[in-house]
Amino acid sequence: MLQKCEGIVIRATDYGETNKIVTLYTREWGKVGVMARGAKKTNSRLSAVTQLFTYGYFLIHKGSGLGNLQQGELVSSMRSIREDIFLTAYASYIVDLTDKSTEEKKPNPYLFELLYQTLQYMNEGYDLEILTNIYQIKMLSVLGLYPVLNRCSVCGSTDGHFSFSIKEGGLICHRCEHHDPYRYQIAPATVKLLRLFQALDLSRLGNISVKQETKNELKKVISAYYEEYSGLHLKAKKFLDQIDKMRDMLS
Repeated sequence: MLQKCEGIVIRATDYGETNKIVTLYTREWGKVGVMARGAKKTNSRLSAVTQLFTYGYFLIHKGSGLGNLQQGELVSSMRSIREDIFLTAYASYIVDLTDKSTEEKKPNPYLFELLYQTLQYMNEGYDLEILTNIYQIKMLSVLGLYPVLNRCSVCGSTDGHFSFSIKEGGLICHRCEHHDPYRYQIAPATVKLLRLFQALDLSRLGNISVKQETKNELKKVISAYYEEYSGLHLKAKKFLDQIDKMRDMLS
């Protein structure tokens, strides 16, 4: 049965001499794997539409197992992402996180929209670190994780000076600091952004200007939380960390 879907290529693996197995994240069905026969041939009509990060419409012959990709209509190749190593590193992490956090054939139109908008913003030159922070925080609910960001995770208070506790699973106020001697001391601006990113509608993202120290705090806290609770160990994250170090050395 032939069916059309709107999708983004989140993984592409060579299969044999001429074929690819492509993982799409689709609006209609969530994550699906398809066989793209002959896609490795340069003159193949499937060559361009099976590149990583590509957004478009796909015609799939669905069976009981792996579907067959019949044709694709390329809407955006996300060209800027593919031509820049820093953009590639961040976008690779985003699609890898999506791939490893989702199960096959579980539709989530909200997540599809979030993925598309994030890659599109990256392609347009928006702040890579901020976009990645927002995506990571929003992906936590997909993983069934809900850090406490709107109040103290110990006493429930909404006022005071806050730090971040991995042990307590969220923010803790200055009155409860003794519960976690290893908490992360973070600035009020970092607390504000953590809360904002959790609630933000990404389609309304304007130009967010964030100091580098605040970005560093966000990265440290979010990475530590993922390490403790997500169970994910992504190659793309290691690559991204290496690229970040390289960029810091160059700047």
